[in-house]
Amino acid sequence: MLAATGGVLFKMDLMTNIIFIVASFALGWIVLAKRDSLAPNLRRGLALASIVLIAFSFFLIVFSLFQMGSS
Repeated sequence: MLAATGGVLFKMDLMTNIIFIVASFALGWIVLAKRDSLAPNLRRGLALASIVLIAFSFFLIVFSLFQMGSS
């Protein structure tokens, strides 16, 4: 299986990662900028979703740096 994929078990698309990273940081920024005008229940849910997406974005950044270093 690895030989058929060129020895790469998990190949990532760079543009997809960049779009996801920009979108997740934009959502976090919007939640911070509009926190006074959001309802408390909605604000809490959006804040948790933003934290999860931004944490996954940092994982993608670190993972892509490791992938660049290994090739």
